[in-house]
Amino acid sequence: MALTGSVPRRAAQLLGRGLRAHPRTYVLAIGTSALFGALTVGVSRVLGAVTDQVVVPALAGSSEARDRIWLAGGAIALVAVSLAVTVAARRIFAGKGFALIQEDHRTAVTRQYLRLPMSWHRQHPTGQLLSNASADVEAATSIFNPLPFAIGVVVMLLVATVELVRTDLWLALAALVVLPLAVIANVVFQRRMSPAAIRAQQLRAEVADIAHESFEAAVLITSLGTEAREEARFAERATQLRHANVRVGVVRAMFDPVIDLLPSLGTLLVLVVGTVQISEGRVGTGDVVAAAYLLTLLAVPVRAFGWVLGELPRALVGYDRIARVIDSHGALSVGSTPWSPGGGARVELRHVSRAVALPGGGELELLHDVDLDVPAGRTIAVVGPTGAGKTTLVALVSRLYDPTSGSVHVDGHDLRDVRPADLARHVALVAQSTFVFEDTVRSNVTLADDGAPGSPDDDAVWDALRLARVDDVVRALPGGLDAPLGERGANLSGGQRQRLALARALVRRPAVLVLDDATSAVDPRIEQAILRGLRADGGAGSPTVLLVAYRMSSVLLADEVVHVDGGRVVDRGTHDELLARDPGYRALATAYEQETARRAAAAADVELLEDALEAVEDPA
Repeated sequence: MALTGSVPRRAAQLLGRGLRAHPRTYVLAIGTSALFGALTVGVSRVLGAVTDQVVVPALAGSSEARDRIWLAGGAIALVAVSLAVTVAARRIFAGKGFALIQEDHRTAVTRQYLRLPMSWHRQHPTGQLLSNASADVEAATSIFNPLPFAIGVVVMLLVATVELVRTDLWLALAALVVLPLAVIANVVFQRRMSPAAIRAQQLRAEVADIAHESFEAAVLITSLGTEAREEARFAERATQLRHANVRVGVVRAMFDPVIDLLPSLGTLLVLVVGTVQISEGRVGTGDVVAAAYLLTLLAVPVRAFGWVLGELPRALVGYDRIARVIDSHGALSVGSTPWSPGGGARVELRHVSRAVALPGGGELELLHDVDLDVPAGRTIAVVGPTGAGKTTLVALVSRLYDPTSGSVHVDGHDLRDVRPADLARHVALVAQSTFVFEDTVRSNVTLADDGAPGSPDDDAVWDALRLARVDDVVRALPGGLDAPLGERGANLSGGQRQRLALARALVRRPAVLVLDDATSAVDPRIEQAILRGLRADGGAGSPTVLLVAYRMSSVLLADEVVHVDGGRVVDRGTHDELLARDPGYRALATAYEQETARRAAAAADVELLEDALEAVEDPA
C-alpha cells in the first residue's frame, strides 16, 4: 500500500487509488463538476453576447435591443439553473465518494489490527493505533472532498483558454499568466508544509496515547495522587501539538491568500490589456467583460484547487502512516482445513520455540524446543516461576501468535492450517485480565447482538453461567440476562468479571479450554467448584483444559502437572510424582501454598471489615 517515488508521483498514486476504489461515484462527481466548469465559461460567453447585442445597443437607444432584454435575461437564468443543478450533484457525489474512501481505509486498518499477532500490538501504543484509525484516515482522505471540484477547475481552465484565445491572444495571455505563479507558490508551499504536517500528525497520535493511558490508569492515578503529574505530562504534549498546529496554520495562512489573489490579479491584467485592445479596435467591450467575468467566476474554483494543493502534504503523511499498518508483516496466515472435534481435542506441541525481537536489536527466546502431548479430555496444570514461559505456551495453543519454529497441533491438524472460524469456535482462551463490554449480560456472554441469528439461546447462556458459578449473580441483577453492564463491567467485582469471561468461553462448548490464571480473583472454593464442574458436566465430552495455575488447590484438581522454567518443560507428572523427584517444583509448591494462605487471610480480613462496616451502618 505504501506510496513510492517523488512527491508528484506519490500524489498521483494516492489520487488514482482513491478514484479507482469507487469509479462510478467519482465519474458522476467529476462529470458534473466538469459540466459545471463548461457551463461557467458558457455564462461568460452569454454575458458577453448580451452585452454586445442587448445592453450596449439598448444604452445607445435601440428599441429592438430593449425588446430583447427579457430573452437575454431568460438565457442567463437558464444557464444559472443548470449551474445550480451541477453544483448540487457534484457536492452529493463528492461527499459520498469521500465517505466511502474513509470507510475503506478504516475497515482496512481495523481488519489488519485483528489479523496482526499480539506481539505486534505490544510494540505499538494503543493511542498510536487509535490515531491511525481516526486522525490519520481523516488526513489521508481530506484531499478527496474538494478533488472533483478541482478537476472541474481544470476542465474550466481548458475551455476558458480556448475561448480566450479565440477572442484575443493578448487577453488570453493576461488571464493565464496566473497559472505559472500558482505552480511556483505550490512548490514553495509543499517544501514548508510537509515537515509541519508530519510533526502535527505524530503529535496527534502521542496526545491520544497519553490520554488513553490516563483513562486506563484512572484508578491508579487517583489512588496514588499523581493527577498533577499526569496533567503536566498531557499539557506538555498538548502544548507541542498546539505549536505544531499553529505552524501548519501559519504556512496555510501564507499560501491561501496567494491562491485567492491570483484570479483577482488576472482580472486586473485583463482589464488593463482589454482597455488597450478596445481603444485600438481589436476587441469589443463584451469580449473584455466576458473575460473579466470569467476570471471573477474562477476565483472560488481556483480556491478549491488551492484546497487540494493545501491538503496534499497532510494527506500524504496520513496515508503513509496507515500504509505502515496495512503493510506490517507478521499477520497470521489463514488456514483452510476444516476441523470439527467431538468433545475434547488432543493437543500437541512439537519442538516449539518462540522468540521475540528486542527494541535495541537481538532476540529474546521465550520458549525453547518444547515437546508436549496432551490427550483429549485431560486437565493439565502448567506451573512455573514468573517469566518461565507459561503464558507464551498456552497462547500458542489459542494461536494468538505462531511459534518461531516447530508446530502446534490439535487432533493432528497444524493450527496454521485450520480454518480461523473453526479454531475460534473450538479453542477458547480466558485470560487473567478480562474485558466486559458496555452491553447486556447476554451480549457479553454470546458476543453477539441480542437475538442475532446463530447466537446461543438463553438456555445455553444459563448453562454456561451455571458452570462458571455466576448464574446467581446474574439472576440478582435487575433484568437478568438483559441487565446492562457498565463500562468494562464496572458494576461487577473482579471475580464476577472473571467468571463472566469464563461463561463466555464455555457457552461455545470448546474442545480446548485455555485458562491463563483466569480465576485469580475468584474465591478458591468457587474456583474448585468450577473446575470440578467442567469435568462432571461434560462427561466423556469434557474439553481438554490447559490451566496456568498459582493455587495448589487448583493444581491438585489437574490430571497432570507440567513444570515450566526458563522456557523449557522441566518435568511432567502428577503432583505427588513431581514433589518426589523435582526440587524446583517442590519449592514452587511450598511457595504456592504460602501465597494461597496469605490470600485466604487477606480475604477473611476484608470479609470481617465489610461485616463491621455493615454493623456500623445498620446497628439493628
